[in-house]
Amino acid sequence: MLIPKRIFFTKGVGRHKEKLQSFEAALRSAGIAHCNLVTVSSILPPKCKIVPLKKGLKELKPGAITFVVMARAETNESGRQVVASIGAAQPSHRDSFGYLSEHHGYGQTDEAAGDYAEDLAATMLATTLGIDLDPNTAWDERKKEYKMSKQFVRATNVTQSARGDKNGLWTTVIAAAVMLE
Repeated sequence: MLIPKRIFFTKGVGRHKEKLQSFEAALRSAGIAHCNLVTVSSILPPKCKIVPLKKGLKELKPGAITFVVMARAETNESGRQVVASIGAAQPSHRDSFGYLSEHHGYGQTDEAAGDYAEDLAATMLATTLGIDLDPNTAWDERKKEYKMSKQFVRATNVTQSARGDKNGLWTTVIAAAVMLE
């Protein structure tokens, strides 16, 4: 069985007259364009260590099959705000799995999108751990409750936003969690 032992987070933005090439430019900006990316669902494996971006990028090999959880948004509308965010929630017990979430949207700030993605991941983890929280409570309040439960190590996010190009070029944003052996 292939279970990633490490993970890193990256983000990027690309612009081009062609939608696909805008996506390619965003992957280049994120440092992962040279890999064969395979998107997977949102489980953060047990005992998986989060490593710094630079360290993670150094380990990638051109052409390698690389598993990612990716959020992506694009627009060719001048001035339209696009955002992509990955949220992560790790349990305090390293033998348990955590969650990753993908969020892609329009018109949000980095902070709002990042908080939303973090909240998604943390809420999925909380339900797995049996923590009963009111979904109508603000994220900041629930975050305090998660920390007080002592069952969370951390919740975090990586977020990329951009405004649509003024000349109508495609603008693509990505955020990704990249898994390593």
